[in-house]
Amino acid sequence: MIFDWSSCLTLGGVVDQAAEQSLTLGQQDLWVVLISSGVCLWQEESAGAGALVLGPGPFTLTPLEPCHILGVSLIGSLARQVGQSLEEGLLADGVSCPGAAQLVAQLAQEGLSGSQVSVLAYALLCELSQADSAPSPLSPLVAAAAAAIRENYAGLYGVEELSAQLGVSKEHLVRVFHRQMGRTPGQYLTAVRLEAARQLLAHREYTLEVIASLCGFSGANYFCRVFKRETGMTPQVYRRLYASQSPAPAPLPQELELYV
Repeated sequence: MIFDWSSCLTLGGVVDQAAEQSLTLGQQDLWVVLISSGVCLWQEESAGAGALVLGPGPFTLTPLEPCHILGVSLIGSLARQVGQSLEEGLLADGVSCPGAAQLVAQLAQEGLSGSQVSVLAYALLCELSQADSAPSPLSPLVAAAAAAIRENYAGLYGVEELSAQLGVSKEHLVRVFHRQMGRTPGQYLTAVRLEAARQLLAHREYTLEVIASLCGFSGANYFCRVFKRETGMTPQVYRRLYASQSPAPAPLPQELELYV
């Protein structure tokens, strides 16, 4: 072998979790962490949905509201060089490197070969070279769309309904939302639904049909397909692995309707 990519740049680990309590990420050559929903506090700075935290770690993310964190650690000589240049860490604007969120999500998937991981990791570093250290606030439209999705993900039929509620065309909403959040409103809606589903799988004994209904999926079969596609495991496996590993959170608002 003339050149070994793994010694230069490869994947060290993945964190993919809904967070309600502080999460500390340990020392690595380089962390690339996406705040995919909610708001976190990082080094006394507020990091909202779409922001990226970069650096070698260790560092702590403290949720200011329930949030989801998706991150990858990169290791190897190239990752180490980038991490050393970001010794104190960096809060990056996801708008300035819009492809980073998708690359992080791809790296977090299971089943990639070593060469695929290295290629994606290198593409991620190239994308992050455009990172801006001053995250810009979300526009009122995108902030309102994200809030509406989080407040009504179980009853929202889709992006068409959301755009009508906000008084804009679907095309305009998708374009602006994707530019600022690094994903479409539909992808964000799915992520929020899955965040709620993970909570129910870990802390409740509801059937998959009930969980699908509570989280806005059209049925258990569709829910299982989406869950497997996005997490790499079935809901049943996730439940076995993560059931009751942390204190049970407060019931979701839609859960209370089950007992009315």
